Amino acid sequence: MYEAYWGLSQSPFRNVPDPAFFCPLPAHQDALERLLYAVQYGKGGVVITGEAGCGKSTLSRVFLLKLDEEKYDVGLVINPSLPPDELLYEIALQLDLSPASSQRVALFRALSEHLLTNAEEGRATVLIIDEAHLIRDEAVFEDLRMLLNLQANDRYLLSLVLIGLPILRTTLDGLDAFSQRMAFRLSLEPPNEEETAQYIDFRLKKAGATKRIFTEDAIRAIYKESGGIPRNVNKICDICLYEGQRRKAQEVSASLVRVAAALV
Repeated sequence: MYEAYWGLSQSPFRNVPDPAFFCPLPAHQDALERLLYAVQYGKGGVVITGEAGCGKSTLSRVFLLKLDEEKYDVGLVINPSLPPDELLYEIALQLDLSPASSQRVALFRALSEHLLTNAEEGRATVLIIDEAHLIRDEAVFEDLRMLLNLQANDRYLLSLVLIGLPILRTTLDGLDAFSQRMAFRLSLEPPNEEETAQYIDFRLKKAGATKRIFTEDAIRAIYKESGGIPRNVNKICDICLYEGQRRKAQEVSASLVRVAAALV
């Protein structure tokens, strides 16, 4: 592609949740630190919300890498839009359980015993539910609340992380008993213009850039076109580098940004 033309060792703006390209902007770094605190000290649940493309998935991948496999038993559910019983079964599977039955009573017993066993062996159990805004049945939240009821020595035996779009916060506002078990409710806002410039610079340097590629006017144009949302920034920057190579540009200008923005 365009990497050699711009003096890069790899593509800097791929839209995949790559922990190597996690840019520790203030909102994301604060969220990561609070996540780790809640899990390390058994504080219960954490809710992370943000608009599509704001970096929630990348944050969750970085969080997972911070957890020692010997100390944490982690389950990740990526499709929570299931009926309550099926979701309980999926949770059990993601925690590497093999329930003898898919009936609710058996599932709760298996999960409860698993949480207690982990605690006795000095391991914390962490359940991450991505796309949690897709949960429509309040019975699911009641099941999760029941699992969070398991405590020992003032610690929750389950650390629950819910990740989703902002509508998730609205849903939880009507679930007082469940919300009371959330240690943090974190919101990832899009980076401002200065942070967007830092984000672009960070990713370029990670990809091997040794010289300036985007002009200051280009950065401002990217922020205007993207609203600072990382996924949108990535798409525009990627097209800028591609179109810049095609046009034999020496740098990415604001006019080139406008061309790229019209193509995405």
